[in-house]
Amino acid sequence: MEHPTLSSGSNHSGSGQLSHSKAELQALVSLAIEEAKKLGATEVEAGVSVDTGLSVTARLGEVETLEYQRDRGMGVTVYRGKRKGSASTADLSPKAIRETVAKAYSISGFTAEDECAGLPDPDTIAKNPPELDLCHPWSIEPDEARDLAVACEATALQFDPRIGNSEGATLSSHHGLRVFGNSIGFLGAYASSLHSLSCVVLAQENGEMQRDYWYSSVRDWRELDTAQNIGKTAASRALRRLNARKLATLTAPVLFVPELARGLFGHFLGAIRGGSQYRRASFLLEAAGQRIFPEWLNLSERPHIPKALASAPFDSEGVATRDRELVDAGVLTGYVLSTYSARKLGLKTTGNAGGVHNLIVKPGSDDFDALVRKMQRGLIVTELMGQGVNGVTGDYSRGAAGFWVENGEIAYPVHEITIAGNLKEMYERIVAIGNDVDARGGIRTGSVLVEKMTIAGE
Repeated sequence: MEHPTLSSGSNHSGSGQLSHSKAELQALVSLAIEEAKKLGATEVEAGVSVDTGLSVTARLGEVETLEYQRDRGMGVTVYRGKRKGSASTADLSPKAIRETVAKAYSISGFTAEDECAGLPDPDTIAKNPPELDLCHPWSIEPDEARDLAVACEATALQFDPRIGNSEGATLSSHHGLRVFGNSIGFLGAYASSLHSLSCVVLAQENGEMQRDYWYSSVRDWRELDTAQNIGKTAASRALRRLNARKLATLTAPVLFVPELARGLFGHFLGAIRGGSQYRRASFLLEAAGQRIFPEWLNLSERPHIPKALASAPFDSEGVATRDRELVDAGVLTGYVLSTYSARKLGLKTTGNAGGVHNLIVKPGSDDFDALVRKMQRGLIVTELMGQGVNGVTGDYSRGAAGFWVENGEIAYPVHEITIAGNLKEMYERIVAIGNDVDARGGIRTGSVLVEKMTIAGE
């Protein structure tokens, strides 16, 4: 049987109609702002969003779950001087919005004054937010979504007799619209979409069972990987983990594959966020201007990459997003700041209320195989388990599985091990970044080779 592909079905133009148009949402935000001003608020901001989506999971050829999503909501924050009150509602009728504004205003009368509270400085607000091509709705019908999920799983199950079971394949398609405005003249909006297809299967041999997965996640549904490729990759990844061994405890180089390497930089971002800094709860406390990584390593923020998963024309406060070199020649140039955290630190917002927008880890020239050869003898980590990361001390300890490397080649799969170190030392000991960049998230990085870590086994 020929499996369906992304080109099957009708000419897709929208994945279910949103409950409100851009103009309607802008009018609702303007209403909230005007109502707050009438009540006596000195400043006000409001954000409203509507979302719709479909998610289908198929397991062993049958539909396991079928979910429609249709969400909407508004949040309002008002200030009376340095007192702040917030309230939210899922009812977008004018009456409900007026009541929500009144509630936020009332709450602001009971909160303590905070000198750092308030809207962003006017000169930081986005003036002409760029169009980033983030919204590609997909009017996929449930039957077609089911067929794609079934086809993805079927490809995996038929790949090899040792693929004996499945946790299913899931196709998800969502799109939404967000409008944000405030009382200093900002009113911005942008629509976005996200589509994904994933598959999780189990391989069995000689009484042993191993699980693995693969997925594709994109803004534009036309760019999803095929169901067949995802199924085959999930199956081959599960099969290669069969006959896994344990390791004796030792110290050796560790190579993180790209989908796990992004976590290393995620911990770095957590440590340099303004909240971690002003609460003094970071292993990189007051580290701006210090060398954190090797001199050849650069980290850049690129918020305006078209179709990228973490692109944004403005942050969640309406502040303009901009290109930035976060780490230059290994040196941390500054922190990741919202308006509030910047004021707490005596600094200026970096346009990162809501997070970092596309962190780009500059890749090296080596592909994955070249990094394995460079490592010579050590551990490739392909799965991490547990939450053993301390953001205050930087201590790092995670359950892991992967492959042992001897003489620059993969020797055998390994499991039931723990890798441990300290993030600050791990960053200093990065010896290479691969060119096998994974773009399926907000942090884009290739594989990361760390000079040495403790590997605890038997």
